[in-house]
Amino acid sequence: MRYARKGWQGTMKILIDTNVIIDYLVDRTPFADHAEQVLQLCESGKAEGLVTASAVTDIYYIVRKATGREKTLEAIRTLCSVLDIADVGRADILEAMGLDMPDYEDALAAQCAKRIKADCVVTRNIADFDNSPVPAIQPVKFLKQFQ
Repeated sequence: MRYARKGWQGTMKILIDTNVIIDYLVDRTPFADHAEQVLQLCESGKAEGLVTASAVTDIYYIVRKATGREKTLEAIRTLCSVLDIADVGRADILEAMGLDMPDYEDALAAQCAKRIKADCVVTRNIADFDNSPVPAIQPVKFLKQFQ
């Protein structure tokens, strides 16, 4: 695993899972604070954050139910100013099918993380990434690397 040592000052490339973004955007307690701190690290340049293009539609669908269309679109605009978008192509879709992971959406995220050479996937659902080609880490543990 290529996790940074405590106090590490380099830039890590991280793929942020859908659940972490939604935690922040709909203020899901107790997870929203850690999600916000992860995004702040990306905004400050201490981490290079990415989200998959396919996750953006899921984020829109879920957040719109909680906040409405206009607030959701503004949130996605802001998100796009802080995070890069990892495209999802045919090869990713096919490669994800071959991963031994129970949830195809997570497999697709893991495959994208592998292709973009992410250091880790930041997610609350690390068990879903047990067989991921890229290690998964919970937001709170990820944040400890920057203290």
